[in-house]
Amino acid sequence: MSLERVKKLLKQKEGIRLEFKESRTDLPGNLFETICSMLNREGGDILLGVADDGTIKGIDPARIDIIKNNLVTLSNNPNKLEPPFILFPKVYEIKGNSIIHLQVPESSQLHRSASVVYDRSSDGDFKVTQPQLIAEIFNRKRTHYTEGIVYAGLRFEDFKPELFSKVRNLIRSNNPSHPWLSVDDETMLKMAGLWKRDLQTNQEGYTLAAALLFGKDEVIQSVLPHYKIDALVRKVNMLRYDDREYILTNLIDAYDLLMNFVSKHLPDKFYMEGDQRVSLRSKIFREVAANLIVHREYTNAHPATFIIYKDRVETENANNPHGEGPIDPDNFAPFPKNPAIAKFFMQLGRVEELGSGVLNVNRFIKEYSGTDSPQFIEGPIFKMVIPISEGVNALNEGINGENEGLNEGLNEGLKSLLEAIQSNPGIKAKDLVTLLDNRPLKTIERQIKELVIKEHIERRGSKKIGGYFVTEGFKQRIPTRANKGS
Repeated sequence: MSLERVKKLLKQKEGIRLEFKESRTDLPGNLFETICSMLNREGGDILLGVADDGTIKGIDPARIDIIKNNLVTLSNNPNKLEPPFILFPKVYEIKGNSIIHLQVPESSQLHRSASVVYDRSSDGDFKVTQPQLIAEIFNRKRTHYTEGIVYAGLRFEDFKPELFSKVRNLIRSNNPSHPWLSVDDETMLKMAGLWKRDLQTNQEGYTLAAALLFGKDEVIQSVLPHYKIDALVRKVNMLRYDDREYILTNLIDAYDLLMNFVSKHLPDKFYMEGDQRVSLRSKIFREVAANLIVHREYTNAHPATFIIYKDRVETENANNPHGEGPIDPDNFAPFPKNPAIAKFFMQLGRVEELGSGVLNVNRFIKEYSGTDSPQFIEGPIFKMVIPISEGVNALNEGINGENEGLNEGLNEGLKSLLEAIQSNPGIKAKDLVTLLDNRPLKTIERQIKELVIKEHIERRGSKKIGGYFVTEGFKQRIPTRANKGS
């Protein structure tokens, strides 16, 4: 969530989806009752360091890190929250005061705090003790969030073993002290909410979300025969396609395959965010890819599609809508469609927080494509339309066309690296990591050496400020547009 949205929240009154709590030196005593009630109801936002009337009181700067660490630790403590649900506190400075924002999504599971079920109304949190009312909350979640369907026949042996080390590496790079890193694989799945007991049928086991995130390909197809993500390029052949990636694997690998497809067919631009040089393509399309994967209604047979046209990228996925029509980025309340999958992607660093996709695409799209009109259309089929300027496509087609023949003998990794340097003269190796969707630096350095040996690229300038350029010899071998009669 941006600082601007936090400021908007401060102008609102407390309600079913908004709570202010003073927290000068410690966590409020009833904080986890509110977290539990929001998880059980519609989700919402909690601002710590703010009085009930919205007056900013602030948090003692010396206690901020302690409060944040206690919050993360206790949200993973079943005595405070059962089942655990890790939250991501964000600190903001407003008028010289520090406050902490917590975004609490609606959960697909029934939660308790200190063994008590809490629900939420416009008047605040309240205990739920009557069995029939607890059953109503559970049944509402059970029918609405199909990712939580229990498959009693699903076994740990049905998961791809290599995914666990991949997941741990991603989590470690995002948060080296993450509590999931200190437990075994089966415990991690339980902590992630991917194992549960169905209180209505008394069945217990791994869920649909677990199968989608970790399942072997044949297991996923057995559970959901219609599951697929269809990535297409339709710039020339509009009836069929120019290129296609048919994705039938788990969601963790599916995200990487989709981002590789983006890297192959859409060029990049660098952008200075503060003093950091970032990849605009990655900033925008990691959100688009994650949104397509995380918020899909998987029990619906409508295929998820990702189509690159000359002037736009369009995606479609089946949806369990919370409204109808275009989403206004300045005035929308994000709802999780698959809370457990969304939470898992947050741990991997592939999703920032609920609603970040809409906000980040709107933030960066003007710099990337020259226009600021992406569309996010809510309905039974959720649709995204991301505009791509003619200049961006011309750059991509020019690079691909001009280098045809010159790239013979280069694998895809070397081709994409060469194109990145050609599009960004003077780029440093460390900046190529971001541009090439977190390709390991050691791999990039090895590939750079190969291209230098082939005399395709060269380094210019000092070690501190220099970077890599396409060689003059390579440029002379590229046919000009005049030579091609254009």
